[in-house]
Amino acid sequence: MKISYNWLKQFIKLSETPEATGELLTDLGLEVEGLNSFQSIKGGLEGIVVGHVLECKSHPNADKLQITTVDLGNGEQVQIVCGAPNIAAGQKVPVATIGTVLYDEKGDAWPIKKGKIRGEASFGMICSEKELGLGQSHEGIMVMKEDLIPGTPVAEIFEVENDQVFEIGLTPNRADAMSHWGVARDLKAGYTQQGKNLELITPSVSSFHVDSRSLKIQIQVEDSALAPRYCGVTISGLKVEESPKWLQNRLKAIGLSPKNNVVDATNYVMHELGQPLHAFDAGKIAGNEINVKTLEKGTKFITLDDVERELHEEDLMICDAEKPLCIAGIFGGASSGVTDVTTQIFLESAYFNPVSVRKTAKRHGLNTDASFRFERGIDPNITEYALKRAALLIKEIAGGEITSDIDDLYPKKIEDFQVFLTFDKVNKLIGENLQQETIKSILASLEIRVNNVTETGMGLTIPSYRVDVQREADVIEEILRVYGYNNIKFGDKLNASVANSSKFEDYRVQNLIANQLVGQGFYETMANSLTSPTYSELSEQLNTSHNVEMLNPLSQDLSVLRQSMLYSGLESVSYNINRKRSNLKLFEFGKTYHDFNGSRVENKHLSIFISGDRSAERWNSSLGKTDFFLLKGVIQSIFQRLGIDSLKSSAVKSDVFSEGLVYSSAKNNLVAFGVIRKKVLKHFDIDQEVLYADFNWDALLEVTKNRKTSFKAIPKYPEVRRDFALLLNNNISYNEIEEIALKTEKKLLKEVDLFDVYQGNNLPEGKKSYAVSFKFRDENKTLTDKQVDKMMKKLQHRFEEELQAELR
Repeated sequence: MKISYNWLKQFIKLSETPEATGELLTDLGLEVEGLNSFQSIKGGLEGIVVGHVLECKSHPNADKLQITTVDLGNGEQVQIVCGAPNIAAGQKVPVATIGTVLYDEKGDAWPIKKGKIRGEASFGMICSEKELGLGQSHEGIMVMKEDLIPGTPVAEIFEVENDQVFEIGLTPNRADAMSHWGVARDLKAGYTQQGKNLELITPSVSSFHVDSRSLKIQIQVEDSALAPRYCGVTISGLKVEESPKWLQNRLKAIGLSPKNNVVDATNYVMHELGQPLHAFDAGKIAGNEINVKTLEKGTKFITLDDVERELHEEDLMICDAEKPLCIAGIFGGASSGVTDVTTQIFLESAYFNPVSVRKTAKRHGLNTDASFRFERGIDPNITEYALKRAALLIKEIAGGEITSDIDDLYPKKIEDFQVFLTFDKVNKLIGENLQQETIKSILASLEIRVNNVTETGMGLTIPSYRVDVQREADVIEEILRVYGYNNIKFGDKLNASVANSSKFEDYRVQNLIANQLVGQGFYETMANSLTSPTYSELSEQLNTSHNVEMLNPLSQDLSVLRQSMLYSGLESVSYNINRKRSNLKLFEFGKTYHDFNGSRVENKHLSIFISGDRSAERWNSSLGKTDFFLLKGVIQSIFQRLGIDSLKSSAVKSDVFSEGLVYSSAKNNLVAFGVIRKKVLKHFDIDQEVLYADFNWDALLEVTKNRKTSFKAIPKYPEVRRDFALLLNNNISYNEIEEIALKTEKKLLKEVDLFDVYQGNNLPEGKKSYAVSFKFRDENKTLTDKQVDKMMKKLQHRFEEELQAELR
């Protein structure tokens, strides 16, 4: 929000610099994010002086150029080459001297330098209105009054306004500060706390009166809940033209483009008082009737931007006897606005329901200065005052007369809020004992009325425009921001309590695993939870009916919450591959969202993606593609870090995997992982293999909490390793070998491992070779060769019997 320093000074007599004022505003909670200079004429006409053309003769080398001799005052005469057709001796003209900087329409600077034009020296430039920014005429140079003295700075002749503009980062709760008047109110409270009693000056409307009652517009409000207050008045005989310079400068300073005197007046009052207004061409109001109502769903309406919009049945509209004229509180219609031929207007000032305005604005994708204010809640008690202020301003700058009484439909007055403030609560929340008189002074400066005072507290009446102050804590916050956060003293002692938390807290376990994955070369990603509804069609496990849909989506591609972590992750994989980052190790902690027959469910997941080469290309290492077993190893390392063992494995049952496994514990599936099908990858334009793991994080946490960490000493006695090279059928898995071995020797066999696989020449068809290692250890003594040989023979017999294995 932009606030003009010069405009503020119309409400409160400020003597401090804009920088000091900005500091106070920030201390009061209206954070000043920037302070920018504004000049009504770019460059401020610096370096432009009045020149007297003494002589004017034709240029010897150009038919359309003139060589002039110009007196710049103090006896200084310079030669200037000029191409304007209206240049003549004896004229008083504006001259840009050497070193002056002029600006074009885009704001780009071009300095005036000494130069030669067709062989003749030129020491300056005689300017047109457009070149100076004083008008649009550029057909010839600007001829000034004859009585002006040469050398007079042109800036002294034409009024150039210099201003400082505050860029305030207004928080949504501060609806009361959405105007220069509201900001001035806060400044007055801040200066009062500093011991400076400044008067808040408000525009007078005492001169408002009805000139005649020749144009009556009948007003009807069908739903007072959507339009609690609606005021209107007519003005006739006005002339629509350009606004006066002072008004244009005010609007330009805060970034608004002037339109015409009527529209500019309504914009001016809106930014002055915070009350949006709207002017209708009264000649276009059918039946001299205004009806505030909702229309049937699907009704077509063309707004000021010439866009045809389809109305919702809850959109509040301003209508005449035949047609809609305006979307209430948001945007006017194309057929009812003020034009150059308008001579009579109906001026509207209203208070619309903030929720209704916000919903309508969101439905139609509209965000205007008016809706910005109505959505947050304006002051319902200045509606008539602002209408009078705007009507008087329009009369002043556009002429005409007020031709009706003010119709003010306000069936149920919006009451001020009542709050009881306890002194103990004030001191407890602020952390400092404030004097009662200080509290009363601050409240009075904020226009919060003290109704009664007791030993424990005081009863207060909060102005209706302070929609954010409805609780005792809100009042205390107001007291604190005016008293000054910087004025609160800090004690020498700081008390704090240490909360006992479990090592199995979600964030602790999450950080533990994240650090491990990062150490293994992974990068953490964070994808948008909003995604495309079409992704639900890529898997039979997902159902479009379970999508949680957004009411006001930014786009169709971001219209539902994701049901799976897979597709947002594949978007990241595709994004990286398309930018030549093909070796990827990614992980993400996130949630999925589901709607099961109206019951909304969130599930937390850890997803892992691996694709490309195992490592970057190096001279001393060979490249190897990532594979299923690399992902399996990463998953097993996570379980090992969490102390989870005795997991059951089974083939994955999902149409997104071409092959994969599921690890489960008890009744819960902890992780599903494998190779993603090519048809899924094709949807994301991914040509290389991608491996994916999806952890059920909530189930994983539950299992982790039930695990107890135990410690034991390093074994005293050595372990013994023996190996088998087993010739097996191709359908035999290593998992079967491991299970048989551990069942055969439960006590002394500590570890089984597969360290080589061979399939190829010199083997019978349908056979493969597994090299398996077995590690034995007795906790109480050293094993002998005889004991180990006995166990190995026992294992060999079981393998031959159950797997039809042979030793190679």
